[in-house]
Amino acid sequence: MGETILEMRKVTKRFPGVIALKDVSIELRKGEILAVCGENGAGKSTLMKVLSGSYVAGEYEGEILIDGKPAEMTSVASAERYGIEMVYQEMNMMLDATIAENVFVGNLPGKNGFVNYRRLYADTRKILDDIGLDIEPDTKARSLNSGQMQMLSIMRALSRNPRIMVLDEPTSALTDQETELLMKLMDDLRKRGVSCLFISHRLDEVFRIADRVVVMRDGAFISCREIGSVCEKQLVEEMVGRTIENMYPKEKARIGEEILRVENLSVPHPTMKNKNIVENVGFHVRKGEILGIGGLVGAGRSEMLGAVFGQITKGVKKQVYIGGKKVEINCPGDAIRNGIGFVTEERKKSGFVWVFTIRENLSLASLKNISKGCFIDKKYEKQWVKKMFDRLRVKAPSIETVIVNLSGGNQQKVVLGKWLLEEPQILFIDEPTKGIDVGAKTEIYKIMNELTEQGVAIVMVSSDMPELISMSDRCIVLSNGRITGEFNNEEITQDRVMQAALAE
Repeated sequence: MGETILEMRKVTKRFPGVIALKDVSIELRKGEILAVCGENGAGKSTLMKVLSGSYVAGEYEGEILIDGKPAEMTSVASAERYGIEMVYQEMNMMLDATIAENVFVGNLPGKNGFVNYRRLYADTRKILDDIGLDIEPDTKARSLNSGQMQMLSIMRALSRNPRIMVLDEPTSALTDQETELLMKLMDDLRKRGVSCLFISHRLDEVFRIADRVVVMRDGAFISCREIGSVCEKQLVEEMVGRTIENMYPKEKARIGEEILRVENLSVPHPTMKNKNIVENVGFHVRKGEILGIGGLVGAGRSEMLGAVFGQITKGVKKQVYIGGKKVEINCPGDAIRNGIGFVTEERKKSGFVWVFTIRENLSLASLKNISKGCFIDKKYEKQWVKKMFDRLRVKAPSIETVIVNLSGGNQQKVVLGKWLLEEPQILFIDEPTKGIDVGAKTEIYKIMNELTEQGVAIVMVSSDMPELISMSDRCIVLSNGRITGEFNNEEITQDRVMQAALAE
């Protein structure tokens, strides 16, 4: 392995009431892939934001050295001048600009105020070929799925020829095929002498691609080891500070009678005219059952749930029966009144209000229960919400903490708690543990078990194959907008799910 290219020494970062980083020191070598692991709230992303100039010098304690010399990050641009490029988990795209314009934004080729589009498209085509994406450079970003947008973010970073690439949960939105492309790309970067800092909750990826792995917990450095000298069990125990006996603690619930049936569901494609993304499908779920929904990204799984819940309405056709009775669901309010809750995939987009506190977000779906006339009973609201805050063991100073200051796992607990306060009969959960660490995953699964024991029916979309196999009582698989497979618990295997997901 090459010489040390980066050192971060005794970095401390404080927020009001919270120390996010406590004297953290790491080093990165030339041509190395250094994985950084830890639970949500461990300080991984905060450390990377210090490095990338999102938190500028003076906002943190400690020092950064590049090639052995002090480097002061006064802005994101200053970090870029040192050759540091950050690819965030949350994508920031100009949706109505082309792929080429997004890739080279701020660095468009040309002169005298005119863009050289021939060169722009040629340069973009080269990068697209390098990473194996078969998309035209003049394609509008709006037409891309979340995985393609994430690859676009990576392309934008690569276009600046970085010395250090920081990848924060880059595979959370990627398909298996796109993840393969990214793994190959990272290996190519390593061979070219580019160093990578790789944050991931997916330990199989860490063991596959990393040279060394750093573990952080509660804002502190715990360990750094060569990847060949550590096992998954050790990593998990260091990350969570305790032993986890069972990663998928599924309990056998008593499955009752059918509670929800959906028939003849069709949903128009969001970007392609005269095409449906979901085509005349039907499914049912029973009390106390977890119905898993598998399939590739773009198969129509999220759109199916959104249409049933009334979140998607334009052009939708459906018949919905709850407890054997046909109901009309034309908006989310109708779904809530009929006992359905929905934990969406994009929690930051549609799961919570980022400027609200934990208290305000938890009570969002239950305002009728805590209101007197037109006014919220603040005292009762605090009592109502505090019970759920304690039950879910949300890591935060208080219920008055603004939700945007929480880790992803704790944000997901708040979104889930919002619906639990409504005591739904049926709960839709789209990617329940996306971007969540191993410790928080286990807690989410235990909450799901508690719900099914109470007779709640859960419909779960998941791209995490072990999660889908382990937590589902029954599983249906979508491909190209239609159901191509249905399996009972003992029949759910990776081979069967993938075969159905790839069916034409």
